[in-house]
Amino acid sequence: MILMISAAAAKLMGAVFRIPLTNMLGGIGMSYFSCAYSLFMPVYALTVTGISSAVARMTAQSAALGMYANAAKLRREALMLFSAAGLAGSLLILFLAKPFSFYFTGSTEAAAAVTLIAPSVLFGCITAVERGYYEGMSNMYPTAVSQVIEGTIRASAGLLLCSFVTAHPRTLMWLFPSVTDIRGVAAAAGILGVTFSTAGAVLFFGIIRLFHRAPAGGEPHTMNRRTVARELFFTALPVGVSALVTNLTALVDMWTVIWSISHFGSRVEAPPGISESQLPHFIYGSFAGIALTVFSLVPSVTNMLGKGALTCIASARESGDKEALERGTMQALLTSVVIAVPSAAGIFVLSPQILDFLYPRQTDEAAMCAAPLRYLMVGMVCLCVSYPLFSMLQAVGKPAAPLKIMLVGTTVKLICNLLFIPFMGVDGAALSTSVSYVLILAAALWIYLRASGVRLCFSPFGKVFYAGAMCGGSAYLTACATEHLEAPLFVVIGGSAAVGGLVYLLLLRALSAGLKNCSCGD
Repeated sequence: MILMISAAAAKLMGAVFRIPLTNMLGGIGMSYFSCAYSLFMPVYALTVTGISSAVARMTAQSAALGMYANAAKLRREALMLFSAAGLAGSLLILFLAKPFSFYFTGSTEAAAAVTLIAPSVLFGCITAVERGYYEGMSNMYPTAVSQVIEGTIRASAGLLLCSFVTAHPRTLMWLFPSVTDIRGVAAAAGILGVTFSTAGAVLFFGIIRLFHRAPAGGEPHTMNRRTVARELFFTALPVGVSALVTNLTALVDMWTVIWSISHFGSRVEAPPGISESQLPHFIYGSFAGIALTVFSLVPSVTNMLGKGALTCIASARESGDKEALERGTMQALLTSVVIAVPSAAGIFVLSPQILDFLYPRQTDEAAMCAAPLRYLMVGMVCLCVSYPLFSMLQAVGKPAAPLKIMLVGTTVKLICNLLFIPFMGVDGAALSTSVSYVLILAAALWIYLRASGVRLCFSPFGKVFYAGAMCGGSAYLTACATEHLEAPLFVVIGGSAAVGGLVYLLLLRALSAGLKNCSCGD
């Protein structure tokens, strides 16, 4: 719960950052911003993502046996090992900044943004080790606080820097000789806020170490350096590679959307001020900066369920308690569905109104993203459930399964993009995302059920989907009624969300006996 609350707060701050930023940069500027993220995220995922779980698992093992000196040594060795990996990742991004920007977008306008995000990999590795150590010591508060600090600094610094550049367009252009478009410099300024946020998290953990005294002693001998490094590496690598494959979808979208629209055209007419040559970048930037931003809000929260589910499932499996294993599985999956379904239903029926409200200064971009956002909602529900499933697969001895599943899913995504985008435009990219995540969820669930021997009770899920459908329907009717009365946009959205949410909660309450008393033989 601590991690979910902090993740929700951090994601709220992320929305506070991305939404005004998109209003400042527009579709073209967001294409530069998203280009930097498209290179940064795969490198970040490979070097950072698996670190926290690897350090947390090994620290928890040492702490459980009272081997606190070993946990402290593990922390030191992890900091040295992964700081080196983070430095290598940062240097790789710096080296690839100009060629990546040119070959994937056709210009070097995004090179400045790519360059300024590079140090975040190093800072992220250091932060991940510290988070993993405290999580392994059963202290979730440092992770939660650091996430909120990151989100706050990212939003405040990024928006302030970006607004300064847009207000003083000639002041900083000379610093970036390869950039001719002020929107490229503004995107770089926004990206710099991301780098500052990761540096702020490192500073936070440095301050904690000054005042927090770690437990000491417990054993005469500690693991040698080679053993620690080997176990950390082989524990973190599968998770990192899986995350790398997951983030390759951003690269797939960037390449296929820009390439396909450049060669086959688009059903979207170029807005005023956007030339035909800029249209592919405008469409991709709008899709990545608006539709995918809204799409990722809910999955980032349910992702935190995986941390709790991993411990619960692993403990039940080791003890041979099948009842606890089935109960833990149902809790994790059902909680994900309960959160995801009404969110998806509400965004689906209120897509135009939500985008108009969030992006009042980018009406052309918002109008173009309304249909793709609806196509993404099925995929959003599947992704919300897939995240805890991937952690549960690790807990039942299938750590390589998420990697294989994501490889297949990414391949399906690439094929569907190439098939759909020439005929559907950017709607095809959204549809292919949902198709790939449906297949990913189906494969992950099938492998998990076979490996764990769990028998799921599907009746509660059906009830949640029914309540979600009623939620969406009531929200839609409320929106139609309030728009007919010419109510302000915030009243339309707020009233529809309130009515839909109330209907959903009442139906869940009415069906709660079925949710609580369901047995796996149903």
